[in-house]
Amino acid sequence: MTGLLWERLSASLATHRDRPAVSDPTGTLRHGDLLARSDELRSSLGETAGPGHDRPRIALTLRNTVHYPTALLAVLGSGAVPFLFDPQWEETEIAAAVRSCGIDLLLHDRPLPGAVAAPARPLPGGLQASAATGPRERPDLLPTTELCRYTTGSTGFPNCVEFSGDAVIGAATGWITGTGLRADDGILCFAGLANGLAFNTSLVPGLLAGSVLHLAGGLPTAGHVLRYVRETRPSRLTGFPALYASLLRRTAPAPELAGIRVAISSGAPLPPDDARALAERHGLSVANYYGIAETGPLTFDREPDPARGLGAPLPGVEFRFPPDARPGAAAEIRVRSRSMGSRYLNAPGVLERRLDPDGFYRTGDEGHLEAGLLHLSGRSGKLINIGGRKVDPTEVANVLRTLPGVTDALVLEVARSDGDKALGALVAAPGGLDADTVRAHCRSLLAPYKVPERLAVVDAIPTSSIGKARLTAARALLGG
Repeated sequence: MTGLLWERLSASLATHRDRPAVSDPTGTLRHGDLLARSDELRSSLGETAGPGHDRPRIALTLRNTVHYPTALLAVLGSGAVPFLFDPQWEETEIAAAVRSCGIDLLLHDRPLPGAVAAPARPLPGGLQASAATGPRERPDLLPTTELCRYTTGSTGFPNCVEFSGDAVIGAATGWITGTGLRADDGILCFAGLANGLAFNTSLVPGLLAGSVLHLAGGLPTAGHVLRYVRETRPSRLTGFPALYASLLRRTAPAPELAGIRVAISSGAPLPPDDARALAERHGLSVANYYGIAETGPLTFDREPDPARGLGAPLPGVEFRFPPDARPGAAAEIRVRSRSMGSRYLNAPGVLERRLDPDGFYRTGDEGHLEAGLLHLSGRSGKLINIGGRKVDPTEVANVLRTLPGVTDALVLEVARSDGDKALGALVAAPGGLDADTVRAHCRSLLAPYKVPERLAVVDAIPTSSIGKARLTAARALLGG
């Protein structure tokens, strides 16, 4: 049985049947083409779960191509529940998600580790399907759950967030209304579609609004970005801070950026000086997107300006601060939205404990509202923000500790010489270890963005008299 998300998306695709829907370097599909191709793929999926199972659980581990929305629609149209995996995950992360969430089938466009999946069978569009293998837990999904996405977890492995169809549609319609997305908009997206930035601002809103989504591949260097802009002539640009930093390194004006009405950056607010320089040099005004995996998109500013913070709440979003917070002073941000996730499927009770009695989510971020605009001042939580991607230091440290010869590890944020943030790690190995060996171990088990950039092998982690890590001393050892 299909749910609300499929009903709303398929109806919109039918309405905009003859309009372009999605493009990648191989070509463009219209909305009607997406419907037809998803029907073809759905008929090829076949039986995906054994007798007695609830709705099939199908993981998508796909790169940004026209096949991604096709696969997502096929899964939704079959009545199964899609689980959106980060395509950069390595074997350990894939295995943890498969095992803890009871995945039945994986749709992929690259080979998967044999330890988690059976031999692949081909599907239309160059996709492949592999049955999940090995022992798996199968926690019950909520009856309202129609889609699952992942967020970096405090437990050392990705937490799976369950979303109802109402929540996914709420996120998309709030974004459409709050940002003025139209059918004649073209969205150039450099963020992975499994990530909340792209999923909530580009993929689902674009399909519902009848817009065209241009999917870019490769690194977001200035030359690469400008080539895509010239080819697609978008009115919107979606990317992480690294994209805008690359554009800023280009000293010559880029007049092709003048046609972009809305540029979105996520993961960390752009430094005010960078935002001003982009506007002055390239005529590009960048809005800082503030959203959280568990709550969906939260703010937008139609008149981006560093002095205006992160903008105003989107429709359906409410902010609250602790009762003892002083007006204008930084305090923990709490939020309630119509796009909130229901719970973590594979971490029972963890999300629920972050809600206050009125259902407001404790974000761990600190800030304040001023004239209705949200200003972010810092983070009280433990996740590390590296280039817009959230990294759990517990997860990385746990991987480092599995390397023979390592007795302990400390993972923390350090500063580069250019002021950007980098991931650093101190590795305690009294017998000595080669740094390249440590990095190779991390690369074999972690997504590339989780591999420490700065690394130092020491005899012991510096600690205080009560056994706590001395962060200042650790950063000094890492040169940051």
